[in-house]
Amino acid sequence: MWDFDIGRTLGIMAKTWPFIALRLVVYFTITLAYVLATGVGAGIGFGAGHIFGGDDGPAGFAVFGGLGGIIIVSVVLYWLREYILYMVKAGHIAVMVELIEGRELPEGNGQIAHARAVVTERFGETNVLFVVDQLVKGAVKVITGLLGGVARFLPIPGLQGLVGFINTVIRLSLTYVDEVILGYNIRLRSDQPFDTARQGVVLYAQNGMVMVKNAVWLAVIMWVLAFAVFLVMLAPAAAVLYVMPGQLAGWSFVLAIVFAWAIKAALIEPFVIAALMQVYFRVIEGQIPDPEWDARLAGASRHFRELKDKAVGAFGGRPAATPESA
Repeated sequence: MWDFDIGRTLGIMAKTWPFIALRLVVYFTITLAYVLATGVGAGIGFGAGHIFGGDDGPAGFAVFGGLGGIIIVSVVLYWLREYILYMVKAGHIAVMVELIEGRELPEGNGQIAHARAVVTERFGETNVLFVVDQLVKGAVKVITGLLGGVARFLPIPGLQGLVGFINTVIRLSLTYVDEVILGYNIRLRSDQPFDTARQGVVLYAQNGMVMVKNAVWLAVIMWVLAFAVFLVMLAPAAAVLYVMPGQLAGWSFVLAIVFAWAIKAALIEPFVIAALMQVYFRVIEGQIPDPEWDARLAGASRHFRELKDKAVGAFGGRPAATPESA
């Protein structure tokens, strides 16, 4: 089945509780922002409906006002994504790497300050981490195709529809590879983030069958849990919208999705990332990046070529640290 240890993964999450708490605060603040923006937008729309009237009346204006509130919060989050990556995701990954490597961590909120220092030392400015993250995401998209897709898992003729569906599941399972590569960068204590990220992508690709198998299992676990949370959240979401002006009951499923997303981002995603990092660090132990895979990725991915170019431009082509030299 899978190669990760569920008990150890849960233990890592428990020991990094300050970041779990931080994630809960951040993502439920975002959820609250959506709720308030929807309510305020609906209220403004409801009032405007009374003034301007129209065929839809106040209720129709309330719906459009609520939609406007959701759009505004989504735009704000788009601009905050670099900060969230730097302060929340990267910091949590840094302390999880420390635990996987068997190092001691500060107690309590000292973890957050320690993680911030580690991330700053590795990446400096926020935009460097963000650029590395985006280039890795782009490069990873070609890995499924280079591995031959699900045909390598299910070489059964006449199942094109099923194969296409499972290939989609596999592509979705690669969502957190960029976080795993970030963990690799922090593990090596590299001062060359672009070149180390390039090596990390190559190592992931050359061990792709093992990594994809575990990623698919984790994706299934994650989405089953997220759907269960969504079902549980339908009732409170409907109750929140019931007290808002206008006919917003139909939006309860949207708000339930937002609640489920918050739980997924705060609790389920760290579990997935910790599990994948355990597998990745174990499977690449003693390996060096395969030049053939490096060339295949460079030929298939514009983002991977840009990652290589930035490594050469920033560090004069010097080789990054390897597991043996870290």
